[in-house]
Amino acid sequence: MSRPACLAALLFAAPLGGCSYPLGSLGSNSDPDVTASIPLSVAQANASLGVPPEADLAYARAAAADVLARGAKDTSHPWENPQSGARGMVTPLTSAYNANGRTCRDFLASYVRDKAETWLQGEACKSGSRWEVRSLKPWGKA
Repeated sequence: MSRPACLAALLFAAPLGGCSYPLGSLGSNSDPDVTASIPLSVAQANASLGVPPEADLAYARAAAADVLARGAKDTSHPWENPQSGARGMVTPLTSAYNANGRTCRDFLASYVRDKAETWLQGEACKSGSRWEVRSLKPWGKA
C-alpha cells in the first residue's frame, strides 16, 4: 500500500473505531455518565487478595486433616490438585490445645502454583474422630 493510501486509511478508520462520546457533552461541566462495570467473581477477588482458589484449598484441607489424624507434630504431608497443578505441604505447628471444649491444632501449609509460592495458616479442631479445618487463610492476614 502506498504511503498516501495508508495515511488516508488511517484517517478514515480512526473515527470509526474506539469509544463513543456524546457531542452535546463537549465543553459542559456536567457529571459524567455512570456506567456499569463487570463485577469481580469471588475467585477473582480472592486471587487479588492472595487467596488460592477453593478447589486447591479443598486438597490442602484434606491433607491437613490427614496429617493431624496421624498425631505426629513434626511431620509434613504433601497435597496436590491434579486439575490445577497446585501443590504444597501441610505441617502441624503446635501440640493440641483446648478451644471452647474442642481439641484443636494450628498448622502451616505451603501453596505452590506455576512459579509462585505462598503460605497459608490454618486451625483444625477435632469433631468426633475426625479433624475439621476451621480456618485456612494467607499467612499473616488478619
